[in-house]
Amino acid sequence: MKKFLFKHSFVAAMIALVLVAVTAAFLHPVSIKGGIILANTFLTTQLIAREALVRLRNMLVMKALIHNDYSSTFQKQGDTIRVKKPATYVADEFGGTINLQTIGEDSVNVVLNHIADVSIAITSKEKALNIDDFGDQYLNPAMEAIAQKVDADIMSEVYKEVPFFVGVSGTTPSALDDFANARKILNINRVPQAMRRAVWDPNADAKFTVIPSIVNAEKSGSTLALREGSIGRIQALDNYMSQNVVTHAAGTFTAVAAPKVNTLAVVDSNTIILKGGAGTETIKKGDCFYVTSAGKNYYYSAAADAAAVAGVVSVTTFQKVQAAHAVDDVIVFPDKTAGGHVSNLAFHRNAFAFVQRPLEAPAGGATGYTVNFEGLSLRVVQGYNISTKVETLSMDILYGIKAIYPQLATRVLG
Repeated sequence: MKKFLFKHSFVAAMIALVLVAVTAAFLHPVSIKGGIILANTFLTTQLIAREALVRLRNMLVMKALIHNDYSSTFQKQGDTIRVKKPATYVADEFGGTINLQTIGEDSVNVVLNHIADVSIAITSKEKALNIDDFGDQYLNPAMEAIAQKVDADIMSEVYKEVPFFVGVSGTTPSALDDFANARKILNINRVPQAMRRAVWDPNADAKFTVIPSIVNAEKSGSTLALREGSIGRIQALDNYMSQNVVTHAAGTFTAVAAPKVNTLAVVDSNTIILKGGAGTETIKKGDCFYVTSAGKNYYYSAAADAAAVAGVVSVTTFQKVQAAHAVDDVIVFPDKTAGGHVSNLAFHRNAFAFVQRPLEAPAGGATGYTVNFEGLSLRVVQGYNISTKVETLSMDILYGIKAIYPQLATRVLG
């Protein structure tokens, strides 16, 4: 009888201890294996990562408009990887037999040189939040910051490789002609009709939204553009606004009165030597111009900064020299008067690529989790500094950017 009573008393005591422990855990948040027990929620690094990635995906603009390349292979910052370009084909006139075209294996090197990071200190106040409140108050601003950096990096890099341009430097696009002129360049360059996009700075967007044909949209049976302040799809371009459209500051050589080719340009090289300056005028990476040879205009953009010597400057171009430009062939810089331009872009999806690889979770000292979804990867690392008694939550992504077919795009100057 004593053994029976002792046995059941022991079981009852154990049950009571478990109930007390569980109750205490729900009433008092504690850190357990990188997670935080909240009221009815186990806020783990994995849960935070999944929630953050969904929010980041919904905030990115430019990334969604261009070609994406993703692999699950872990990489580190600074790695150079080979990325396959999207296949391109030419439609032939059928003349009785087909011309078989092979699937292109053309690739391009891309450097994973960007890590967008947001790290925050987690205090007892944050520990008292549930996942929804934590997401709204902390993950949303963090993901917005990362999204803004990604979009800004894309816009600031890809435009420099685009040699074609329309519009007037220093004059904000404001008319339907601006759409038509951009479309004209794309058509001349045989850019596929599908998946054409345009991204405009806020000033151009404001001008477009008061164009009479858009304001009077109700005459066509729809007032959506007017009510939403949207310019939508015009001239076969899907149009978007971005605060991250870059304002390019041109080099001083672009203001030279009469720039010309100095020495015969070598076809398939990446160098054109110009003259016309008076001293040490500069070329800036991203300066665009065209050379008029035999009545035809050939477009180029500078791939590196350069300085003139006694008014002569050697320009390294992103594009191969397309013709043997002769001495004294005329050079035209669009930034001659304005000294720079807003680089609005009209482009096909495959003109540019956003390349991402996941970052590996840390081996020790912190709890980390890398989550992947629809070609997007985010790493979240949670750690604790015993000397400062501060818990840290770090969120980052690794990526590279490349203009893979810049001939499928044009700048619309502003």
